[in-house]
Amino acid sequence: MQPTVQPSLQVFYKNQYSPSTEAWRKLGAKGKAQNIIRITQGFTWYKVLEVGAGDGSVLQALASQNFAQQYYALEISESGLAQIQAKNIPHLQEAQLFDGYHIPYPDHFFDLVILTHVLEHVEHERLLLREIKRVSKHQVIEVPRDYRYGVEKKINHFLSYGHINLYTPSLLKFLLLTENFQILREQWGVYEQKVFTFYAKNIWQKWKGNIVFWVKKTLSSIPYKPLQARFINTITVFCQS
Repeated sequence: MQPTVQPSLQVFYKNQYSPSTEAWRKLGAKGKAQNIIRITQGFTWYKVLEVGAGDGSVLQALASQNFAQQYYALEISESGLAQIQAKNIPHLQEAQLFDGYHIPYPDHFFDLVILTHVLEHVEHERLLLREIKRVSKHQVIEVPRDYRYGVEKKINHFLSYGHINLYTPSLLKFLLLTENFQILREQWGVYEQKVFTFYAKNIWQKWKGNIVFWVKKTLSSIPYKPLQARFINTITVFCQS
């Protein structure tokens, strides 16, 4: 039987994207695009596919930097697909609705596939990774570093925005290596400062957000990997098939 996305998750994602969330997604996309550009520095791209392209903000940010010559998008959400099409992203060749697992392109069709903040939502993550590996020569995969002690007590928090898988740098690399990806580069990061204060409703919340940012930024910069890994927000890897 072919894998499909659970009906409850399909409903969750169908209407997830709207103009009211555009500013938040644009802010997040800025950091994601910067991470993609930084980790692939020195490479030139012709055909790039983003799987789980959301509302197209990441591709739009990359296109503004002339990252590639052609862009393609797959998105599971109908509302996300509508937002992608409305953006008129330069050099976007196709944007298609996606069933979550089957990529409708031939083997090695793309120079690069981008999978940024998607894998944590995927029920059968290895099946999707195999499809990505099949259609591409290189891959950029980024996930949030959600894991922490006592995370099982915050299940409802993570489920509220669709996170069903949790990763650390080691767990992500273990997953990729056991699927025969070759990891070329790895980088860890902290979200931009504005992310921590975006939803602040008063001065106290803004002050608290800024404190959290500077604590994370400082402690994640100490040259001791076990400590860094506790305070980062993102794990990005650049792979080849």
